[in-house]
Amino acid sequence: MTDKLNADKQHYPAVWISDIHLGFKDCKAQYLLDFLNSIECDTLYLVGDIVDLWSLKRQFYWPPSHYQVLNCIQQKALDGTRVIYIPGNHDDTFRQYLDQTMCGVEIHQQYIHTTEANKRFLLMHGDEFDTATRYSKLISIAGDAGYDFLLFLNRWTNRIRKAYGGNYYSLPAYIKARVHKAQAAITAFEDAAIHEAKKQKVDGIICGHIHHPKIKVEDGIVYCNDGDWIESCTALVEQKNGKIGLLHWSDTQKILQSAEVNNTATLVKPNKSAA
Repeated sequence: MTDKLNADKQHYPAVWISDIHLGFKDCKAQYLLDFLNSIECDTLYLVGDIVDLWSLKRQFYWPPSHYQVLNCIQQKALDGTRVIYIPGNHDDTFRQYLDQTMCGVEIHQQYIHTTEANKRFLLMHGDEFDTATRYSKLISIAGDAGYDFLLFLNRWTNRIRKAYGGNYYSLPAYIKARVHKAQAAITAFEDAAIHEAKKQKVDGIICGHIHHPKIKVEDGIVYCNDGDWIESCTALVEQKNGKIGLLHWSDTQKILQSAEVNNTATLVKPNKSAA
């Protein structure tokens, strides 16, 4: 029975998730659990802000689904998945355990992943680039009153949409895409990440932090941001040919973008078999 269940799961060489913010009331833990239970991977990368220690200090919030996410990740480690954790700014307490293994999870400041296509990707959470952006406050996610208000609106918007049969929709992402200063901050962050990839002589960079999922190729560098599980509900997945895809997982599952290490990033049609 277990073998049949595993056969039904989509297998990837590598999967990247970040900015889950367990302990924060807007964490979409149920969507994440559904995703994690639907996939198998050789390596699972946790690219920071897995547990929101900042939010927990303000107010303790820990429903069963948040515990289940951690339990699911630990079970994958026990079952043979290599789990690599790169702490972020919201869980920076774990940075004191760098280069150690806890409960089967390796902890690193940064890491280099080599794809099936033999391309090297630098992994960092991304808060290292805050000082390089002109609008660092705009990309300092939790604790920002404006962002919290957007999440409040997002919560109620989706309750109404669900009542009328609609699918999940990210209102903060829609608004941020139309605010000039927010876009300028995102662009500055991406430029800083690409600069770091060039400096370290890798083919690409994978990060999180700014809650803005994206794949693009610039100056021969593949920039990948795996998004978050507060508003976007996205993950990066490596397919067997080495191509990296951006997967959206909420009420509807689909691949949003994919990119190979060349000079193009191509949009692909929703692929149910990849979900």
